[in-house]
Amino acid sequence: DAKGDMISAIRFGRMPEAKKQRLKSLLTAEVMHIWERHTNLKLIKLADGAEDNWRYLSSAELPKAPECIDFFHAAEHLNAALGHAYGEGSVKARRRFVELRYVLQEEEGGVDEVIKALSNLARRTRSAKLKAELGYFRNNRERMQYAQLAARGFPIGSGVVEAACKTLVAQRLKQSGMRWSERGGQAILNLRGWAQSGRFDAAWAELAATYQMEVTVVASIVRIR
Repeated sequence: DAKGDMISAIRFGRMPEAKKQRLKSLLTAEVMHIWERHTNLKLIKLADGAEDNWRYLSSAELPKAPECIDFFHAAEHLNAALGHAYGEGSVKARRRFVELRYVLQEEEGGVDEVIKALSNLARRTRSAKLKAELGYFRNNRERMQYAQLAARGFPIGSGVVEAACKTLVAQRLKQSGMRWSERGGQAILNLRGWAQSGRFDAAWAELAATYQMEVTVVASIVRIR
């Protein structure tokens, strides 16, 4: 809504599969179905930094839209970088993290200041791990314009997705002693996804209409001794 609060969510999950092909096709169909009917909606592509995610989200399959690395994943990388520079858990690392985290989130062009600070540290420390974290920020610079995105009313965190991982999957499929086949687990995820998306009745009606069998009622029955 206008305040950035969630009105509704469509949730679906897949059992582990190679390159998430079925998941991607479902997501594409879902997004395009909505987009073709509501072209006035504001769209943002939001995910963690996994390369496979962004190859898909940046592809021509989906409408063009601003892209954003989940802020909390970015903050984790920032914390790791400063830990490599100053010592993990050190007072200086914690203090600098608070400062740069604020800059990254609240200041326009904050990611450039973070990159500059990490570049200076990388030159002094020569830490390979710190350089790897610096590369993460450089590679995703255009997806870390958090102040600008927030000012336009876009979310910058994927907390709703993280919550779905727990409520859709973990609470149902990861209870004590549970083991699932791919087919059985997927059946549960489908049903649970419909229920959490407010679609169960419609989906069940379509399922019932698809799987029907003609039944012949016997008019008379002769008992055989």
